Amino acid sequence: MSEEKIAEVEEESFQKARGLKKMADRWRSSHIHCLWQMTLSQRRNPYATLRMQVTMAQELALANKQLLMVRQAALHQLFEKEHRQYQQELNQMGKAFYVERL
Repeated sequence: MSEEKIAEVEEESFQKARGLKKMADRWRSSHIHCLWQMTLSQRRNPYATLRMQVTMAQELALANKQLLMVRQAALHQLFEKEHRQYQQELNQMGKAFYVERL
């Protein structure tokens, strides 16, 4: 490679790095600004924050209960399916069903 080509490639990579650094700085400053605004609003109304936390905890508990109910229903359905399959095999095979299982 010629020196001009190397210098051109280095300049391009330098420009890309500078652009990435600017983007990271903008993101960091906007993130800090959002955090600052959030803390200001929390200081203004701590009761609203407390209510929101309680509501989120209640919603999470309700979601956990519903998830548990769904899992129990799925397990019950699986057991019923397995029971039907065993009953069908028992009806088809008779005594050999038990001999095969032992």
